[in-house]
Parts: sequence; structure tokens; C-alpha cells
Amino acid sequence: MTNQDDFISTVSHELRTPLTSIRGFAQTMLSSWDKLDDESKKKFLMIIEQQSNRLINLVENILSVTKLPKETLILKSIDINIAILPVIQIVQQQYKTHKIVRDFDSANPVVSLDLEKFQQIMINLVENAAKYSDEGSTIKIITSHNDKYVLIKVQDEGIGINEEFAEKIFEKFSRIDNPLTRKIQGSGLGLYITKTLVEKMHGDISFKNLSKGTEFQVKFPVYNIEEHVKCSVTQ
Repeated sequence: MTNQDDFISTVSHELRTPLTSIRGFAQTMLSSWDKLDDESKKKFLMIIEQQSNRLINLVENILSVTKLPKETLILKSIDINIAILPVIQIVQQQYKTHKIVRDFDSANPVVSLDLEKFQQIMINLVENAAKYSDEGSTIKIITSHNDKYVLIKVQDEGIGINEEFAEKIFEKFSRIDNPLTRKIQGSGLGLYITKTLVEKMHGDISFKNLSKGTEFQVKFPVYNIEEHVKCSVTQ
């Protein structure tokens, strides 16, 4: 089987699961509407909504993957501290019980990045941290810098990642298989997209397990902005 055939086969499987769930609950409601109480109707509609959102996210990720090789980056000088603030607001709306705290280095130099793609990277990482940690737990976003790099760390208090999966987590459709992660819905594309976008902007991403939870670190090189920034660049 070629890589393309394998990709199509995996996508078909991932799409079939939420579609089957949506159709099943919709058919149940249509055929048994008068027999269902209000609580059951609400429960089924919530499942349909959840699976619809899962389907939308999956399609968006698949589209992102297909566009990655031809992605055009619009590089400009950005302050990563300011760029991360909307990300926190977006994720907080979805994961209301989590506490997202920030520890920003106010002396970070500006860097040359594609703002939209950088925020997509951060949304993927912060959402991932929320998804794989308990409600009410804390997610910490830390920024810092040295002579060569600006660094961003996203720390959670979640289930952690076994070292044997260290290489696999950044592959297409890769999901860690254990009883905890099986309960969490996902496409297995988020970290692949994240790593690809980071590297297209000459950055690096890594992870490590903490005493409780996981830390993902992204670093981008500090450039001489006057020499490096261009209006647009095709990678």
C-alpha cells in the first residue's frame, strides 16, 4: 500500500466513526421521538453536536495537512507574548474549568514569524494540554529567551507520555494507545501539523515528562530583524 493509499484509508476510517455516530443517533430520534423523554433527547443532541465538532476539526486538520507542502508564510516581526494572549482566550472558552496561567519574559526580542501559523501552533499545544489533563487542572505557558532562541513552554498536569512514543507522537494519525487516551477523541494530526509548521519557520519542538504531566517546548531562532524580515516567503 502506498503512502497515499494509507492516508486515504486512515482518513476514511477517522471520518466514518463520527458520521456513523451522528447518523445513528439522528435515526433513533426520528424513529422514536414520541417515546424519548426530554432528557434523552437533549443527551442525543449533545452527542450529535460533539461528533459534528469532531468531524469539523478532523476535516480542518486534513485540509491543513494537504496544504502544508505548498504553504506560503507571511513573515513579520511579532512579540510572542502579545501573540499568545488571544490563544489563551480561545482555549479558555472551550475549556472553562482549566486554569491557564502565563509566565512571560517581558524582555523577549521580537522574532520573524507568520503570526497566523504561530497562533495555530500555540492553539494546538494549549488545546492538547487541556484535552489530556483533568478538569480544574493548571496549564502554564512560559516564555523566555537566550542569545540564540526565543523559547515557549506549555506545561500541563496530565497523563504524561511514555518515552517509547517519543518519536511517534509527531507522526500523521499517531495516537498513544492506553486506556486513558482511548477515551479522548482526536485525529492524531494536531502534533504533526504543529511540528511541520514549527520547522517551516526554522524552529524546533520537543517534549519531556514532568513529575506530573508533560512539557512541550518550542524554540525559534532570534534573527537580525532588519536583514531577515521579508513581506512574504514561500517555503
